[in-house]
Amino acid sequence: MSLYDETVPHFSQMLDNVDRWLQAAATVAEEGGFDAENFTTLRLAPDQFDLTRQVQSACDAAKLACARVSGVDAPKHADGPATLAELRARIADVRTFLGGLDAARFEGKDEQILRPAFLKGMGATFQNYVRQFALPNFYFHVNMTYAILRGAGVKLGKRDYIGHMTLVKPEA
Repeated sequence: MSLYDETVPHFSQMLDNVDRWLQAAATVAEEGGFDAENFTTLRLAPDQFDLTRQVQSACDAAKLACARVSGVDAPKHADGPATLAELRARIADVRTFLGGLDAARFEGKDEQILRPAFLKGMGATFQNYVRQFALPNFYFHVNMTYAILRGAGVKLGKRDYIGHMTLVKPEA
């Protein structure tokens, strides 16, 4: 499986799911008669990122991983307090970026060495970076987003987390 196939489709699908969760949160707030922006500052523990930062981090993990592997510049986004609408716009922007990436730019990169500043002089193959850091980091922030919203009463279940699966009809 190519690094493109390991990243872009998964990031895109899960960000689409996160977008739906944020819409569900807005619906819960509307039906409950409270400000939907209350969700943005919720967190699971005092020393953990709040919902806003979890969504921003998931978006950053997706765009930066794909930008690094493909050798293109990632879109820039301001961090800090954000509304649900601003978070959803950020997701849409990252999904547009991912959708515009050329799979060919990911080819032959598996064993090339990545040396980003955060590795402090060390490096990793792109394959190990994707499998051992980028994907787990992305899913961590997605999971925390789900847990925060679920814990706050947004009706989400396993199907909401997984999203869709492409089905095929087996030949007889």
